[in-house]
Amino acid sequence: MTKLIVITGVSRGLGLAMTEKFIELGHTVLGCARSLEAVDKLRQKYSFPHNFTCLDVASDAQVKAWAQKLLANYSPPDLLINNAAVVNNLAPLWEVSSEDFSQVIDVNIKGTANVIRHFVPAMIAIKSGIVVNFSSGWGRSTSPEVAAYCASKWAIEGLTRALAQELPGGMAAIPLNPGIIHTDMLDICFGSDAVNYTSIKAWVQKAVPFLLKLKPSDNGVPMTIPG
Repeated sequence: MTKLIVITGVSRGLGLAMTEKFIELGHTVLGCARSLEAVDKLRQKYSFPHNFTCLDVASDAQVKAWAQKLLANYSPPDLLINNAAVVNNLAPLWEVSSEDFSQVIDVNIKGTANVIRHFVPAMIAIKSGIVVNFSSGWGRSTSPEVAAYCASKWAIEGLTRALAQELPGGMAAIPLNPGIIHTDMLDICFGSDAVNYTSIKAWVQKAVPFLLKLKPSDNGVPMTIPG
């Protein structure tokens, strides 16, 4: 059975890998990213019924317009994946600027809430669909110099588990730790050691089948992509 999948942050890393794999398996992807260049490349590579839009999830107005347009032309998504995220510039918390801290909170927490606010009511109306909010190992543990990022991902854990208690039967909200994958973000955090971790190519082979098998009975359960 093919699924309609909404994914944020599809320009690179895990978002791009998931997009390509879902489409390869025959599913329809509706994605967004801040990079117009990346969105244009996806539009050229994948035509209708796939749909890609340039927007900033931290903007409630932009997300609202995006959701309204998609929901007017597609059914509510079977799978809604909040993947878009940024990490703070590595530094002790007191050295993280107000602007840097705010960007992490605005994208990682408010962006997730914005997408939920404008897509989930349509899913609730038909009492169907799975919401996956990407958390992190740093949403369940901590490390120095990533306090802002940790705070945002701990928030995603709580936000998602509370959302799970609000959804009707037939739906699920799941906080998902993708694991430690060699992405651009990991390069920032781990430097040269990043190459020692799971490649995106290897990760997506396990992650996409895992995501497709999520079901309503998984509601509220913190999960991790198998290593």
